[in-house]
Amino acid sequence: MSAPGLFLAFARVGLFGFGGGPSMLPLMQQECVGNGFVTDEQFLEGLAVGNSLPGPIATKMALYVGWHDAGALGAAAALFGVLAPSSVLMGLLAGVLIQNRENPYVAGALKGVKPAIVGMLAFVAYDLAPTGITGWVGGILAVLAFAALVGKVHPGLVILVAAIFGALALRS
Repeated sequence: MSAPGLFLAFARVGLFGFGGGPSMLPLMQQECVGNGFVTDEQFLEGLAVGNSLPGPIATKMALYVGWHDAGALGAAAALFGVLAPSSVLMGLLAGVLIQNRENPYVAGALKGVKPAIVGMLAFVAYDLAPTGITGWVGGILAVLAFAALVGKVHPGLVILVAAIFGALALRS
C-alpha cells in the first residue's frame, strides 16, 4: 500500500476513534487488517510490543503498521494520519466542551459514550483471543494477567513477567 492510503486509513481512526487509544483498537484493527496492511497475527504482535512500551497505543500502532507496510514514509504517514484529526478537533472543541460541560445534552452524550467504549474494548479482547491465546499455557497466562490487573498489579510488570516467561519457557 502507499503512504497516502496509510494516512487516510489512520486519519479515519483518528477521526472516528473516541475515548482514547484502547477504544480505537476495533476501528484500527478493521482499517489495518481490512486494508491488508497487516494480518490479524501481525496486528496482535504489534499490539503486544506496543503495550510493552510507554506512550499512547494509537501512535505506536500507527508507526508499527506504517513501517511494516511502507517503511519510514509509511510510518510517518500513518502517524500523522492518526494524530492530525484529534489534534485539530481537540484544539477546536476543548474550549467549547469546558464551557458547556454542565449542559445536559453534553453531559448525557458523554455518559452514553463511556459504556460503548467499554463494550468496544471487550469486543477487541473477544476478537483477538483466538489468535493471542493459543494452547492451555496461553489460556493460563491470560487468566493470570487478568487476575493480576484486577489485583492492581502494574500493567508494565505484568507484561515484563509474561515476556520473561515466554522467552524462557515458550521459545520456538
